[in-house]
Amino acid sequence: MQKTQAYIQANKQRFLDELLDMLRIASISADPKYKEEVSRNADFVAEKLRQAGADKVEVVPTAGHPIVYGEKLIDPTKPTVLVYGHYDVQPADPLDLWTSGPFDPVIKTTDLHPDGAIFARGSADDKGQFYMHLKAFEAMLASGELPCNVKFMIEGEEEVGSVNLGTFLKANKERLGCDVILVSDTGIIANDTPSITIGLRGLSYVEVAVTGPNRDLHSGVYGGAVANPINILSKMIASMQDENNHITIPGFYADVLEVDTQERSAMNEAPFSEKAYLNDLGIASIHGEAGFTTLERTSIRPTLDVNGIWGGYTGEGAKTVLPSKAFAKISMRLVPNQDPDKITELFARHFKAIAPPSVQVEVHAHHGGLPVVTPTDTPEYQAAAEAMKTTFGKDPIPQRGGGSIPIVALFEQVLGVKTVLMGFGLDSDSIHSPNEHYGLFNYYKGIETIPYFFQNYTKLK
Repeated sequence: MQKTQAYIQANKQRFLDELLDMLRIASISADPKYKEEVSRNADFVAEKLRQAGADKVEVVPTAGHPIVYGEKLIDPTKPTVLVYGHYDVQPADPLDLWTSGPFDPVIKTTDLHPDGAIFARGSADDKGQFYMHLKAFEAMLASGELPCNVKFMIEGEEEVGSVNLGTFLKANKERLGCDVILVSDTGIIANDTPSITIGLRGLSYVEVAVTGPNRDLHSGVYGGAVANPINILSKMIASMQDENNHITIPGFYADVLEVDTQERSAMNEAPFSEKAYLNDLGIASIHGEAGFTTLERTSIRPTLDVNGIWGGYTGEGAKTVLPSKAFAKISMRLVPNQDPDKITELFARHFKAIAPPSVQVEVHAHHGGLPVVTPTDTPEYQAAAEAMKTTFGKDPIPQRGGGSIPIVALFEQVLGVKTVLMGFGLDSDSIHSPNEHYGLFNYYKGIETIPYFFQNYTKLK
C-alpha cells in the first residue's frame, strides 16, 4: 500500500476541501424544508464517486430521501466489501449555542485536537467518516492497489430511522451481494488508544401527548381545580425511574442479556478518567443506574431518556396559562436480547396505566432498531484490527458502543453478512449537539487505515 499512502499524502488538502464543500450542504433529513438540500447532497456524493472511479453510480429515489449506489468490481474471484454510510445530518438546533455556523465549516484547534478539528454539523456523524472511505477508494484505485471488489451504499435517512432502507435492501439483494459490510459511524477511545466497536445498543423512540382540558385556561381561574398536563406528564416521566435509576416499566428488563463478571472486568480495563469525563461535560458528578460503572452504563445497560419536552407558553415574558396539552419525546436504548417492538408496547401500556383519569394520553412510536454484538474471531474483525495496528502502532481494544445503528441488524437479516464497525470519531465530538466537530487527525487516520483493511481482508478471506 505504499503507492496508496503516497497518493493520500499528496492529496490531503484536496480531500479536506471536498469534505468542507459537502459540509456546507444542510442535508437535514428530519425537516421537510431541507428536502432539496438533502437531494443536492446525494448528487454531490454520486459525482464524487464517479470522479473517484466507481462504476454504475446511481442516485436511487425512495419514498423518502435518495440512496447513492456505486461499485467497482475488479475480479469475481475476489471478495466484495460493501461500504455503508449516511449523508443526512441531525437538525442544528439550538443555533445560538454554536460558536460558528453549523453549515459554515471552520477549522479550530482544541486541547484534544492540536492539529485542528472541523466544526460543522455532520463533520463526525457521518459525512467526515463515510467520506474517508470514498477517498481511500480513490487512492487505492488511482495507485493500482485496489485488492478486491467494492460497493458503496450511502443513504439519506439514517437520522430518521432508515425508514426506506429495508425496502431498498430487499429489492436489491443481488446487487448488494457482498462478503462483509464496512461502516465508519462509530469511534475510538482516544487518538492514542484505538478501538473497534463490537456491539451497539438498540433503540425504541416514542412521542407522547397528554391532554387535559379542551383549551388553554387561565391559571388563576382554573388552577388547582383542573389537571395541568405539564405537571401530570412530569410526574409520569419521573415515576419511570426509581431512586436507583432503575427503569420501573413492568417487564422492561425481562429479556436483558446479563454480561458476566469476566467481560465486565475486561470492559473496565479500557482507559477512562472520571475527572476528565466530568470536566469535558461541565458536570459535578456522574449519574446512572446503581451497581454499574460509567463504561457499563453507556454500553451494556438499557436506558430511558427524555429527548424533548414542551407545552404551554414558552415565549418572552409571562402568560398565566394552564395548558391543554403537553408533549415529550422519549428514547430507550436497548441491549441484547431486548426487542424494540416489545419494549415500545410495554412502554405504551405502562404509560397509559399510570395516567390519572383527569387526562388522556397518546403514545406514537417513531422508529427503533435491534441491538447487535459482533464476534472478534472472524476474518473481517482481524482485518480491521491489523489495519488499525498498522496505522496507530498498537492493537485496538474491542469495545461495545452506547449508540444505535439500526441497519446493522437489518443487514444481517437481509444480506446475511456481518458488519465491521471501524469508526474514527471521539465521544467528545459533540455529535447531535451544537459545535459538532471532527479532528483532522481522525479524518486522515481513517483514510490511511481503510486501505489496509481491504488488503488484510482480501488475504484473510
